[in-house]
Amino acid sequence: MEDSRTPDTGNSLPEAAIDEAGPADAPPLRVNRTRTGIQAKVVPDPEADLSDPRLYFNRELSHLQFNIRVLEQALDTSHPLLNRVMFLLIFSSNMDEFFEIRVAGLKHQLMLGNDDTGADGRLPRSVLDEISQVAHTQVERQYQILNEQLIPALEEKGLRFRRRSDWSEAQANWVQDYFDEEIVPVISPIGLDPSHPFPRLVNKSLNFIVELEGKDAFGREGGLAILPAPRSLPRVIALPDGLCAEGFDEYVFLSSMIHAHAQEVFPGMKVRGCYQFRLTRNADLAVDPEEVSDLATALRGELLARRYGSGVRLEVADNCPDDLAAFLIKQFELEENDLYRVNGPVNLTRMMAVLGDVDRPELSYRPFTPGLPKPLNKSGSLFDAIRDQDILLHHPFQSFKPIEDLLAEAARDPAVLAIKQTLYRTGADSPIVSALVEAARNGKEVTVVIELRARFDEADNLTLASRLQEAGAIVIYGVMAYKTHAKMIHIVRREKGDLRYYAHLGTGNYHSKTAKLYTDYSLLTANPTLCEDVHKVFQQLSGMGQARKIETLLHAPFTLHPKMVEMIDREAKHAEKGKRGHLIIKCNSLTEPQLIRALYRASQAGVECDLIIRGMCCLRPGIPGISDNIRVRSVIGRFLEHTRVFYFHNGGKPEVWGSSADFMARNMFHRVETCFPFLDKKIAARVRKDLETYLVDNCQSWLLQSDGSYIKQEVGDSAPISVQETLLYAYATKA
Repeated sequence: MEDSRTPDTGNSLPEAAIDEAGPADAPPLRVNRTRTGIQAKVVPDPEADLSDPRLYFNRELSHLQFNIRVLEQALDTSHPLLNRVMFLLIFSSNMDEFFEIRVAGLKHQLMLGNDDTGADGRLPRSVLDEISQVAHTQVERQYQILNEQLIPALEEKGLRFRRRSDWSEAQANWVQDYFDEEIVPVISPIGLDPSHPFPRLVNKSLNFIVELEGKDAFGREGGLAILPAPRSLPRVIALPDGLCAEGFDEYVFLSSMIHAHAQEVFPGMKVRGCYQFRLTRNADLAVDPEEVSDLATALRGELLARRYGSGVRLEVADNCPDDLAAFLIKQFELEENDLYRVNGPVNLTRMMAVLGDVDRPELSYRPFTPGLPKPLNKSGSLFDAIRDQDILLHHPFQSFKPIEDLLAEAARDPAVLAIKQTLYRTGADSPIVSALVEAARNGKEVTVVIELRARFDEADNLTLASRLQEAGAIVIYGVMAYKTHAKMIHIVRREKGDLRYYAHLGTGNYHSKTAKLYTDYSLLTANPTLCEDVHKVFQQLSGMGQARKIETLLHAPFTLHPKMVEMIDREAKHAEKGKRGHLIIKCNSLTEPQLIRALYRASQAGVECDLIIRGMCCLRPGIPGISDNIRVRSVIGRFLEHTRVFYFHNGGKPEVWGSSADFMARNMFHRVETCFPFLDKKIAARVRKDLETYLVDNCQSWLLQSDGSYIKQEVGDSAPISVQETLLYAYATKA
C-alpha cells in the first residue's frame, strides 16, 4: 500500500501533547490472549475538561475516513482482483450516500443559518471546506487507481473495457446497431431555449451536456442541449463473444456509445462537444411526526421528492470546458468546490453489474459453505434444539438459514400460536416474509413491527408491509418519533398444555443477502427470563403505557445508555481499587459524547480499553493523562464488520453483551434498540475469544492515532493473522 496514513479528521491538540502521545501501536499479541494490566503507568490529568472540543474528532470527517479505508482496499493485492475492483466501486457507492445525507445535512444547516456544533466544536462551513478538500483528493486517487492499476490488471487477466478509439470495425458496426435499436427509441434530447428550460434531472442520473452549432428544423439557432441517458439501459454492455479478441471478455460503456453517436440524435446540427455529468441531490427524507397521520402515505410522497432534492455535488468529465461546467454549477445553485472533475465514467457504481456477470472464480474470493453448530446438525425440530440450550450463530461464517427455517417450522407447526418480529431491512420476497405470510394464512397471530424509515429501503419496506397485511398479519410501524432498530423474534408455542416462549435476538438484519456479507451474531434462546423480556418489548411497541420493568435486556431509549455508562464506570472503580480493569467494545460507530467521556474516565483510572470501531470514531486515543489506555482499531476486509458486542471484565466476573445498537446518540436516544446478555457461559467465552482474535489481527486492522490518522497494522516479523480468515476456518463448513 503506497500510503497507509489518512488525513486528520478534526481539531488538533497542541503539538507537544501529540508528540508525547506517540503511536497507539503496541507489541503484537498472541491469538486469543489479551494484554494484562496497564501497559505504562500514567498519571491522569485531574484538571482535564473531558468536554474540551479538542478531545473529539468531527463525526462527518471521521465518516469520510472510513470511506477512504475502503478505497485503500483497491490497492491491497492480498485481495483477489475482482474484489479490489468491488472495493473501489463500494467507495463510489459510499461517497454517493455520504453526499446525499451527510454533506446535504451540513448544507441544509448552513441554509438555515444554524451554527450548532457537535462535541468537536467545528462549524458547518469549516467541516464542509475540509470535506471538499479531502474528497477531491480521494476521488482523484480513485480514478487514478482505476485507470492506472485496476483496468490494466483486468486486461492482463482477459477482461477489457473498450474505448471508442480502440473499437474494431466490426465492434463499431455492432455498437451502431445497438445504438439504433436500443438507445434511439428511448433517448429524449432536450434543447435549451426559452420554451425548453433546463430540465429537472433525477438524482444521480447519467446525463450529457451537448454544444450544438447550426439551425434546427424550426430555424432555432444551435446552443446547448441536455441528453439524459435512458435509465432503463445498462451502463456497461458486454460485446458478443464473436467480436471479442481471443481469450478476452470485452465491454463497452453506454456513455461511449452515446458520445460516439450524439451527432445522430441532432440531425443536421453539428455537435461541437458532448460531456457527461451527474448531479447528486439531498436524499434525506423529512417526515414531521406532528404533521403526519399516516406514516406509509407520507413516506410514499417523500420517496418521490427524494429524486429531486436540492443539489449537493456535481460530477463532470474532466474534459468539460470551464464555461459549461460553470453553467451547470449555476443551474444547480452549487459552489465551485461542489464540482468534481473525473477521468472516467461519472457513475462508477453501475459497474457492479459487470462483476456479477463475470465468470472468473479465480479472480474472486474462494467460496465457502457457512457452518452449523452441532445442535443444529441433528435432524428434528428446531424448537427441541433451542429448548435444550441457547444456540449462537456467527454470520456469515455460520449459516443464516436456521433463522429462516425456524420461522418456516413455526408457520406450519400447529402448536405455535403467535409470532412477533421486527423488520428493518428485509426484501419483500425474502423467505422470512414468506414464512410470516404463510403463518398468518394458517391462522396464527402474526404481528410484524416494520420500520418503514430504514434509509434507502423505504420502498421495499412499504411493499413488504402491503404483502403482510394482505395475508392477514398485523403490521405496526413502530413508534413515530423513534425508529425501531431492534432485531427480535418472539414465538409462542403450546407444549404439554403450557405456553412456552422462544426468541431470536440479533445484531444485524433479517436479510439473507447481507447475512452472507456482514458479520453479525444471532442468539436463539428459550431462556424464560430473556424471552419474557422480548415479549414485554413487543407489547410496549404495539400498545401504549409506561415503560415496563425488564429483567435482563437493556432497552433503548430507556435503560441502554445509562447502563452502558454505568458498566464503563464500574470498570473504572475496579481499576481505582487496584484490580484489573478491561473492556472491549466492538461496534460500527462511536460518536456519543457521554459514552466517550465515560471511556476517558475509565482510561484515566487505568482501565485497558480496546475499541474495535469499523467506521466513525469521535474519540481521540493516546492523549497523555486522558486516553493513554485506549486503543482504537478499524477492521476492513472481505466481510463488512457489523457485530455490536461488548465485553466487561467486571472484577473477574465477566459480562458479554450483544446489541442492535451502536454507540451513537441516535441509537441510544432516538431508536428502539435491544442489548442482550450472553447468559450461557460457553457462548460468552466463545464471543470473548472472537473479540480477542480481532485484537491480534495484523492483516486487516487500521489503528487510529491521536492526530486522527489511521495506520494499517503491518505483519512485520510476526505470523500473519487475519481475523476474518481465522473465523472462517473456525466456523465455516470444512471442505
